[in-house]
Amino acid sequence: MHNRLLLGIATLATTLAAPLILAGDQAPATAAQVIAALDTEYQAAVERNDWKVMDRILHPDFTLVLGNGTVVSRAELIASARDAHIVYEKQVEEPGTQTVRLYGDETATVTALLWLKGTRMQDQSRFEYRLWFTDTYVLTNDGWKYAFGQASTRLQGPPTSAGRGWLSQPCGRSSTAPAT
Repeated sequence: MHNRLLLGIATLATTLAAPLILAGDQAPATAAQVIAALDTEYQAAVERNDWKVMDRILHPDFTLVLGNGTVVSRAELIASARDAHIVYEKQVEEPGTQTVRLYGDETATVTALLWLKGTRMQDQSRFEYRLWFTDTYVLTNDGWKYAFGQASTRLQGPPTSAGRGWLSQPCGRSSTAPAT
């Protein structure tokens, strides 16, 4: 009985630690690297309308606030992906724009410039635009979860060559962590 309990605890510890370890003989990933990769995975899931991956990453109390003030619930977001209300050609972070900021050991934000291009299936209208977003992640018993997102209004005109301006200057403890 005691050995079975120890084996169970060891298995649980290994399972929880697995996402923090990179492939091969590399050092363990930092929290910023884990969050950067998770946010990139989330954006890719949205692009594919992969509601199962979105469901895994989203916090149970997730909320998204759009630039016009519209509030989107977790259930609405997952239903929209499941029903493919939008078919994306692009739903990707612009390279070099992602910044992860850590606030203590259990909270982080990700800011990046997002390129969206696709078709709304309801009326077959096409769209293409860029916007800045900030995603907030919290550390839970189930690992890092995407708890809150806020998107800017659509950007006007073409993006700058770097996709960043004076607002991109680092503040606090941050990392432009490459996705692994």
